Amino acid sequence: MKMTYQPKKRHSAKVHGFRARMATASGRDVLKRKRLKGRKSLAA
Repeated sequence: MKMTYQPKKRHSAKVHGFRARMATASGRDVLKRKRLKGRKSLAA
């Protein structure tokens, strides 16, 4: 058995990265909420 999470930086960025967020209207809303909350880091 191996651990469930096998991280891949490229896949993570493709799915949760800044450009993926900016690509859709709802993704931009996500970034807006995080900015309003005062997040230091906005995306993966």
